[in-house]
Amino acid sequence: MRGTFISFEGGEGCGKSTQVRRLAARLEKMGRKVLVTREPGGTPLGETIRHLLKHSPQTDGVCPESELFLFAAARAQLVRSVILPALAKKMVVLSDRFHDSTTVYQGMVRGVDPKLVAAINWLAVGECVPRLTIVLDIPVAEGRRRLMRRVRPVGGERDRFEEEPLGFHRQVARGYLRLAEAEPKRIKVVDGRGTPDEVEAAIWEHVKHVL
Repeated sequence: MRGTFISFEGGEGCGKSTQVRRLAARLEKMGRKVLVTREPGGTPLGETIRHLLKHSPQTDGVCPESELFLFAAARAQLVRSVILPALAKKMVVLSDRFHDSTTVYQGMVRGVDPKLVAAINWLAVGECVPRLTIVLDIPVAEGRRRLMRRVRPVGGERDRFEEEPLGFHRQVARGYLRLAEAEPKRIKVVDGRGTPDEVEAAIWEHVKHVL
């Protein structure tokens, strides 16, 4: 992998997508070639799985193991058909979520055996692990308020993960902090409560050291 792979993580409403776009714009102004992708998604197969996991009533009541395998399938396709080719071209790849989401959501929160989660993650990504992972940390209540302020079209699709109870989202937030404690060299926690400009500046302090 000759390029630079950076992922963004955090709970619902933390501002990941906004900061991914801001970082991409900054890097492009610097003359960098940037690829932005998301998880699950980023490929035709991945986008189909994304809709199934997040929006389709067919996955209401899905067991954690099935959820784990669906995420892994989308991720494996994304790595091999999109991320690795971009890194081979020395691009900067920015991903809105990656394998850490599975470690937290399906492992720490859903309760799938951590060894099984790690094995499935490895099968999906191999050596394609982000050089830097930014975790945007905000209070769960703030994340919920941000979600409520989002403008959604009338009759728009529901999001199965956003509908989870507060206890679920609190576990997610704690899970990311535990992960950052376990991998402090790769995972950097950024306070997401500031203005978009303030958060962007804090993220850049970490990003500039890996470019």
